[in-house]
Parts: sequence; structure tokens; C-alpha cells
Amino acid sequence: MEETSYICDHCGEEIVIPVDPTEGQEQSYVEDCPVCCSPNLIHVSFRNGIPSVWAESEQD
Repeated sequence: MEETSYICDHCGEEIVIPVDPTEGQEQSYVEDCPVCCSPNLIHVSFRNGIPSVWAESEQD
């Protein structure tokens, strides 16, 4: 399993997360920021085995 990072949309902190390409080429899930505890919608996309990750505020 690899690690990569995203920037929390709420507090601006860089958050390191594990990514697993065996879970699919396109992944989305909600994760609370470990710094500010706000929910982020995390998007993971794999292209040629290289992960691209970004986050946005979760909409209620």
C-alpha cells in the first residue's frame, strides 16, 4: 500500500493517507480530518499506477 496526501478543505493542513489501487481506479469516501475533525470527501484516482488525491468539503 502506498501513501499520498491531500490538503484539508477546512483547515488547510496536509494530511497523509494510505491508498490502495486494488480498491479500484476511481475511489471516493468521507474521512474526518485528524487535525480539525471536519468531514472531507476524498477522491482518489489512479492513472498508470500513480495516485492523484484531492479533497472537498462534504455537503450535508
